[in-house]
Amino acid sequence: MKQKRFPYFSFGRAEDSCAKAVKRRRERTLWHFFLASIVGCCVVVSIASSATADGRRPERWVRLSPATSPPARSYLAMTYDPASGKIVMFGGYDGTGYLNDTWTFDGTTWSQVATPISPPRRAAAQIAYDASTQKVVLFGGYNGTRYLGDTWIWNGKTLRWNRAQPAHSPPPVTSPMVFADPNGSVDVLGGFDGRFYQYSMWQWTGSDWNQLSLVMLPYARSSAAVGVNAVTGEVVLFGGLADINPVNTWTYDGTTWTLQSPRTQPLWVYSASAAFDPNLNAVVLFGGGSGWRRPEHDVGMDPIQLETISDCPIASRARRCRHGL
Repeated sequence: MKQKRFPYFSFGRAEDSCAKAVKRRRERTLWHFFLASIVGCCVVVSIASSATADGRRPERWVRLSPATSPPARSYLAMTYDPASGKIVMFGGYDGTGYLNDTWTFDGTTWSQVATPISPPRRAAAQIAYDASTQKVVLFGGYNGTRYLGDTWIWNGKTLRWNRAQPAHSPPPVTSPMVFADPNGSVDVLGGFDGRFYQYSMWQWTGSDWNQLSLVMLPYARSSAAVGVNAVTGEVVLFGGLADINPVNTWTYDGTTWTLQSPRTQPLWVYSASAAFDPNLNAVVLFGGGSGWRRPEHDVGMDPIQLETISDCPIASRARRCRHGL
């Protein structure tokens, strides 16, 4: 189901200024790359020191220096692949063009994978691990001229991409929310098709997409942050780009979406990352943009906040380019 767009707000920069931002980004160290691109993807590298007075163990960032690293980029798609025990990263936008290279990270070393076939160049696609098939599913994106609706499967055991040929499919969109739901399947929620934010949810069956008919969905949007709370077994969603107010928190238990009313919640952000922190027993939200932008063009520098969805205070402020998860 499509939702009619209201008149645009001011969207700010387009790709010419974004190229300058990415050029500056190339001059930064790998440490910055990790901060911008791997937070929320199970590769947060930190060391715990002595316990504080309240019993919590403070942690700090550790700068890694692998011999090889992927070139600087934004809009990349990345997730952890339990089948291979590695993070897999695909594509993105480097300031001059759209990419289709595939990299893996084992906690120490980045390796570029020379695959026989690969998804076409794109940015703002999303990927997630499907536990039922033990493979990673990639969907959507934008290639500079059109929105994409193809589905690709990454096999972490053979290190190969294969294009799926489903009989049904979500509409071509950029920046959808793609995540592993509590049932272990990969779901696609929302996205932006160039005119409308989508109000629909689809589930991958292993060979086809099945549109779910739920009583309620989060308001139509793209670029929201999604994380899975391992304690409650629920998906947590916040923010994004939308025509209707996206500054809200939703949870999904595998059957029902519920609009939550937390005592406090983050300021409005889009394209942030979210991941479960076992030390906090909560989903942590990091980064994102905070100005109205066209989803397919905004790769500029935006202010961000570090907050959690579980009433934790703001911890820091920084600036960085848009990233993918």
